Amino acid sequence: AQKTKVSENDVKPKKEEVAVNGEPKAEQGKSLMEQLRGEALKFHKTGENYTTEGYVVTPNTMSLLKKHLEFTGGQIRTRFPPEPNGILHIGHAKAINFNFGYAKANDGICFLRYDDTNPEKEEEKYFTAIRDMVEWLGYSPYKVTHASDNFQQLYDLAVDLIRRGHAYVCHQKGQDLKGHNAPPSPWKDRPIEESLVLFERMKKGLYAEGEATLRMKMVMEDGKLDPVAYRIKYTPHHRTGNEWCIYPTYDYTHCLCDSIENITHSLCTKEFQARRSSYYWLVNALDLYCPVQWEYGRLNLTYTVVSKRKIIKLVEAGVVRDWDDPRLFTLTALRRRGFPPEAINNFCARVGVTVSQTTTEPHLLESCVRDVLNDTAPRVMAVLEPLKITIVNLPENSRSDVRVPDFPANEARGSHTVPFTRTIFIEQSDFREVMEKGYKRLTPEQPVGLRHAGYVISVQKVIKDAQGKVVELEVNCCSSDSAEKPKAFIHWVSQPLVCEVRLYERLFLHKNPEDPSEVPNGFLSDINSNSMQVIRSALVDTSVKGAKVLDKFQFERVGYFSLDPDSTEDKLVFNRTVTLKEDPGKI
Repeated sequence: AQKTKVSENDVKPKKEEVAVNGEPKAEQGKSLMEQLRGEALKFHKTGENYTTEGYVVTPNTMSLLKKHLEFTGGQIRTRFPPEPNGILHIGHAKAINFNFGYAKANDGICFLRYDDTNPEKEEEKYFTAIRDMVEWLGYSPYKVTHASDNFQQLYDLAVDLIRRGHAYVCHQKGQDLKGHNAPPSPWKDRPIEESLVLFERMKKGLYAEGEATLRMKMVMEDGKLDPVAYRIKYTPHHRTGNEWCIYPTYDYTHCLCDSIENITHSLCTKEFQARRSSYYWLVNALDLYCPVQWEYGRLNLTYTVVSKRKIIKLVEAGVVRDWDDPRLFTLTALRRRGFPPEAINNFCARVGVTVSQTTTEPHLLESCVRDVLNDTAPRVMAVLEPLKITIVNLPENSRSDVRVPDFPANEARGSHTVPFTRTIFIEQSDFREVMEKGYKRLTPEQPVGLRHAGYVISVQKVIKDAQGKVVELEVNCCSSDSAEKPKAFIHWVSQPLVCEVRLYERLFLHKNPEDPSEVPNGFLSDINSNSMQVIRSALVDTSVKGAKVLDKFQFERVGYFSLDPDSTEDKLVFNRTVTLKEDPGKI
């Protein structure tokens, strides 16, 4: 006999928070840890699961909670339970921050548990990539576990469930079980002993795939009848090999693994709210300790797709190179593009620990990236579209060293030197042959300063090729102390390294590429053909020569860049992480 306990000091879920202009109303300015410590005030105290609205209390609940508290010592225990059949994306970053962060903020522990119950879709690379990303975001699992660690115990519990009259072996075909109006099973009331024998036969491999399932006698919140607990799959499992040919489903496994691991707060996204009653039903039907399921809002980003199926289509169609293509919003892609993990965590904090589902614009994430890189990425000078400059009033072999601060706002943080010679290169856009109103850089009539060099240059001669394109300028230079202060200072390089630079824009043209009303022909028809521009002969100052993959720099006046894994000793490759903040006065 189960009854639902609603105590007078119940915590009502927070009112749905509405995103305004794409910026959700997070708890303004609070760090994620502060917010998550705040959530602790709204969640139940360990061992007081029964104070939560909707929690189901049975005659055994109190003794089970007492044992649970003796085992945990009152410590908060959470888990992050991804399926190892795909790569984590930006939405998972919120889940990682919420599960690991909630435990960390409240002196608890968090398990990384692989939900490895579908042997057909699991690959070693996914197991490895998931753990890498959790650790990259700065979290260490208390323990790495697998649903498959518990296969024997889960099987024994299924036998117990049949014995208690709560499950039966069914022979309805897969297609008959689909949807919410599936016909009731004619095998629902078969004798317990018969189901026990048939379930044993399923385990021994005496049925073909799809010939039999084990179903639980319950109705889910969304009206679905008797969800499947076990199905037959003759596929070797990543960890257990051919030991099993029956595998438990998510609906059966998830809550039982939570119970086995003595999880106190089972945090999951809002779409699992429809499975909360089945979660409580199953654990209580087996008289086991019952954790509390708490739901939070998913994090979605516009201008992107994150589903595994769709990313595979993008890769197969040659639109992107792989899962870590810097135009995607998988975590491996964001790392490759140069997004610092702190920026992603700060973004999750800025979005806030909302109950409501939030859809956010990428510019909010990019703003978090700039905030971190502004403080951490040393400045170097690089020219993407070079224009050769010869300084005619310097001797042929003239060379001096110019000291460039790594962080001009705080020169105590270090510097590097770059050569200054008779030949330098500037951006083509920093010279205009015809003066225009408001243009402050180099023209035949207007001198310009060279950043860090202490020189001002003025044009003596414009040299063009046969098509009339400007290919070189001859200039005079003088010390900026003796010259009138120029209207602008520009960056330059001398004796530089030739490198490749990849500039990225949004992959999709529309905000919601998966929405048929916005993109009637499907997301593959919405690709931005200018989403990547490759500059093969950009020039960068030699201070980056010893850089390691994923090292980050600000190319002065150009943007933030990160060293790509495609780099070789002969040629460095840089990804533009984000542009600099647009400042109309400098454009």
